[in-house]
Amino acid sequence: MTSASIETTLELWASSLREVKARMRPLFTQERVAASVGLFLDGLLGNEPRKTGWMRAEAAGDPGPWRQQAILGRGRWEADALRDLVRDYVLEHLADDEAVLVLDETGFLKQGHASCGVARQYTGSAGKITNCQIGVFAAYVSRHGHAFIDRALYLPKVWTDDPERLAAAHVPEGIGFSTKPRMAQDMIERAIEANTPFAWVAANSVYGVSHLETALRCAGRGYVLGVKGTHTVKAWIDRPWISGTAEQVAQTLPPSAWKCCSAGEGTQGPRLHEWAYLELADLEASDYDPSGTGLWTRGLLIRRRLVDGELAYFTTWAPAGTPLEKLAWVEGHRWSIEASFETAKNELGLDHNETRSWHGWHRHVSLVMLAFALLAAIRHRANALPCSKKQTQPLVPVQS
Repeated sequence: MTSASIETTLELWASSLREVKARMRPLFTQERVAASVGLFLDGLLGNEPRKTGWMRAEAAGDPGPWRQQAILGRGRWEADALRDLVRDYVLEHLADDEAVLVLDETGFLKQGHASCGVARQYTGSAGKITNCQIGVFAAYVSRHGHAFIDRALYLPKVWTDDPERLAAAHVPEGIGFSTKPRMAQDMIERAIEANTPFAWVAANSVYGVSHLETALRCAGRGYVLGVKGTHTVKAWIDRPWISGTAEQVAQTLPPSAWKCCSAGEGTQGPRLHEWAYLELADLEASDYDPSGTGLWTRGLLIRRRLVDGELAYFTTWAPAGTPLEKLAWVEGHRWSIEASFETAKNELGLDHNETRSWHGWHRHVSLVMLAFALLAAIRHRANALPCSKKQTQPLVPVQS
């Protein structure tokens, strides 16, 4: 990794921060509100361990948290406009035609019952069913870096079936129940509509459902989507002929079917697993996408952990002839969003939102996404500079 001098580092930070604040300015009708939001962003990037209203207020020099709270609550500005600004900013710095769009959710632990979307539900953040909010996110991952470009708050049916509760949390009219795969599909459609360059989509087993697969085929995008072991597998081509659940198929594979390869670099080196790949059907791309050409292959990818032999299963869609190593590489990009959640929570206060409203959650999360994108852009720009002999430490310590 290349590094920049201290002078260059400070210049990049200062110019990049000024730039994103200037980009945000048109979102606000009043200069004082724009200035407050700029200070809010400063607080997220600061070294305070908790990014609460009082902590941000102290960092901004305010006597109390009311101005910070107003930004998330009473202020009049559109969080979705900031979301789109973040996406465009990320693409300016990280765009690549072979990028992977990674979809996943994370939990926001809560004590009470008034925060919008809160309920007893499972979250991988805690590894159990607990009282929390769930946010679905899309991360853009390319050879230049990774950053969030979309988000949405999941509303369980106990919320969408209760109009009074929705009104109390200021949920906009017309917002009803939507499954997590449907929310992910909406994000994919928004990315495509914005001409976001990406070739692949990766996600865990929550999103490996048929309607999302069909949508991606129609969009001409490859995918590696997690499925459960009970997922039904059936081959249309004899390579070899198989039929049964993914778990059953995995148990019948001979030792020669498995290949050890890396899913990408981790913090301790290559993330090695054993993989098996079964081609299930060859289909014309034009059957789904009128502008598509050539054969594409529907397949089953199986990952076996070296330590304990634990299996994971993925349904795949890729141009015919795509090697197993490429599909393992795509699946490995899911690690980036997990690392992004960890950084955004530990360093930028992603889960420190104290507001209870729909708008407060989306505004807070969008501002954290902007802070994260800023770090990703600075790191990419700095690493592209000639190495300086005066500075040997990595520029930005987050997002390894």
